[in-house]
Amino acid sequence: MNQFSLEITPESAGWGYSGLRVLELDGAETVSTGDAETLVLPLSGTCSVSVDGETFELAGRTGVFDAVTDFAYLPREAEAVVTGRGRFALPSAKTSKRLPARYGPADGVPTELRGAGNCSRQVNNYCLPHTFDADQLLVCEVLTPGGNWSSYPPHKHDEAREGESELEEIYYFEVAGGGMGYQRVYGTPERPIDLLEEVRSGDVVLIPHGWHGPSMAAPGYDLYYLNVMAGPGPERAWLICDDPAHAWVRQTWESQDVDPRLPFGGPR
Repeated sequence: MNQFSLEITPESAGWGYSGLRVLELDGAETVSTGDAETLVLPLSGTCSVSVDGETFELAGRTGVFDAVTDFAYLPREAEAVVTGRGRFALPSAKTSKRLPARYGPADGVPTELRGAGNCSRQVNNYCLPHTFDADQLLVCEVLTPGGNWSSYPPHKHDEAREGESELEEIYYFEVAGGGMGYQRVYGTPERPIDLLEEVRSGDVVLIPHGWHGPSMAAPGYDLYYLNVMAGPGPERAWLICDDPAHAWVRQTWESQDVDPRLPFGGPR
């Protein structure tokens, strides 16, 4: 039986653009995109995606810590048939523009190692302005070795101004070995928000505004999260502002090595 184990829409989140569904698939399922551009991004398993007269074969992966995956881009107002077995993320963003359906090969996904020491993490840049064309949607995933902190220093992107863009963000988590992690979100006096949440596989944290970070991987348990972002700005950009109280931490990385446990899934 096929089902959405997670379904977040802009309406259910109380904002305007970002959405995410997770499809548990064993067979075939029709996915309607409505007014949102959408990715089919395998978390585990393989599938074929038929849309607009084309079929994309996604080799997928055995799990999120094992490899970067290929993916498919679905335009708004599309009916796609997804056939296969596994778990598939469907990150989405409302848009008024209809782009063509496309295939995103795994070997075209830039991977970077960010930070150093116990702030080392791996970032897989699936659908960002410099990696894949879309109208509003921004998607990446971050893999953090157990005991490390990522999404750090805390940063925000909730104002349209020089050096910062206004973006709603979804964090979708998976934790290796049945463990747990923690996510911090806090606001400003003008826009308060205060959250410190334990997260396990399948959990989600929504960030409408405010500083977010760190994402904390408990020792012994590697942490994965998928970031889905979109916003109202005319320019598709991911511009962040560090919390000034903690921005100095970046300077310490210059004297530290990147965690030798990275990258996940072998060298790239």
